[in-house]
Amino acid sequence: MSQRSVLVIDDSATIRRLVDTTLGPVGYSVLMAATAEEGVQLAEQARPDVIVLDHQLPGTTGVDVCQQLLARDSLKDIPIIASSTLRKKAYIEYADCPNVVDMLPKPYTGELLITTVANVLDTASMVVDSQREGTAVPEVIQAVGEVTLSGEFSSFSLRAVLDFLNNANQSGALEIEDGARRVWVYVGRGRVQALTATGVDTDRLIDELPESLQDLGPVLRLTVGGGSCSQVEGLVQLLDNKVLDPRLLQKLLRYQAAVILRECFQEAELNTFRFETDRRAPALHSRLPLDTSVVALLVEGYTATSAEAPPLFSDQQMFNRRAIRGQNLDRAGLNARHQRLLALLNDPISLLEMVDKLDWAAGEVSRVLQALVLADLVEVKTVTAGPTVVVLDPDPRMTLQLRQLAGSSDCPFTLKVVRDRLSFQLVLRRQPPDIAVLAFDYEIGRQVVSEFSEALDDVKVLGIGSVVSPGDTSCQAKISRPYRVDDLFSLIQQLYAETSPAELTPSV
Repeated sequence: MSQRSVLVIDDSATIRRLVDTTLGPVGYSVLMAATAEEGVQLAEQARPDVIVLDHQLPGTTGVDVCQQLLARDSLKDIPIIASSTLRKKAYIEYADCPNVVDMLPKPYTGELLITTVANVLDTASMVVDSQREGTAVPEVIQAVGEVTLSGEFSSFSLRAVLDFLNNANQSGALEIEDGARRVWVYVGRGRVQALTATGVDTDRLIDELPESLQDLGPVLRLTVGGGSCSQVEGLVQLLDNKVLDPRLLQKLLRYQAAVILRECFQEAELNTFRFETDRRAPALHSRLPLDTSVVALLVEGYTATSAEAPPLFSDQQMFNRRAIRGQNLDRAGLNARHQRLLALLNDPISLLEMVDKLDWAAGEVSRVLQALVLADLVEVKTVTAGPTVVVLDPDPRMTLQLRQLAGSSDCPFTLKVVRDRLSFQLVLRRQPPDIAVLAFDYEIGRQVVSEFSEALDDVKVLGIGSVVSPGDTSCQAKISRPYRVDDLFSLIQQLYAETSPAELTPSV
């Protein structure tokens, strides 16, 4: 294996010497530059594996160096570790630099330097690509060998995993475990090619078949499981001999994929997943690939079924396209009709306004909106005279429950639900809420209280977790985990009405 090289760009001779004497003995080749100009030249000549970059350089900053490197095709993929004594004040400036993959606060120890460089070298390619494409790499995905990813749905959503696979242009099979049910989503170049499942209610799927597919109920029993049997092999042979209409059969495969994927997204407690790059779809499904996006399948999952329509949204709700860093933009397979609806969502709009502009039935508009909301592509806001509330809770189950209620008639206030620091910061900047509900039993909850203390001066804070004491001045109320949404909403309303903190601890 060739020696890995590290370029340190820092005007401090002490730092350059520390990097050299720390990394050299453990096998790295260390290059050193005291100025930005010298550093860029060395990077061009040596093409290092990683760059340790000082934020404050003579006459310029590390951000400018990052932009110079990004502007050169030969250097744009080199991962950068930004380092500064300013810490958070400096790091936020690198938010738009996809080649910056980690931060190293000064002063740092040799041990921390070695660990940081090793971690960056292990993950840099994935992180740089993901940040350039606008997707966040799920933090608990673990590499198993070189071909398999696995993890749990306890820390992130199914949408996050599928977005990651799409943006990373992956091909293989994503296996989803949900109790007795197993679902396999086969992707090719990031798009969904096929979907099979075991442990599903096939009779119900057949009962909900659209009229054009109702004669194919017996075929659906064969295709859902994706297994190999003489009947399935016979279907493949009929396709090869051009006896069977491939368009009708592909429509059936698309229907089963759409409905099962919709149900996976609706499920609040998916368990684990495993992605294998060397696993291919069954023969029949490979013969008729879907090559479609997650969004298109979810829309079809709501619109292509004969099942009862979902409840209509209320007149007090407004819909707006959500712009989330980390979400893919693939809309393949979404037909022109549904693209028209999506185009209306660039600005807040009500259901009735959409019905009027599109001249569709309200039920159809509602179905498509349900799918787009489920895909986290559209957010719903209820026009209400109550407080505006932001909830920061990394717990995926509670986040899902709260997001499903946000904007519904069951939510008596304007509710925004986030799971990370950046999203919380954006909410504070755009429109400071009346009440912030923070997960004090997670480190991120305690961090944002300290970091954004000035912005939270006029915001009432409700803390989640037993670590919050009644006398804690950083919050005016608390609720213990596990908590019920009804209890949380009750406390929010009491806090908004300025009820004393002593009265705001429910018995859970």
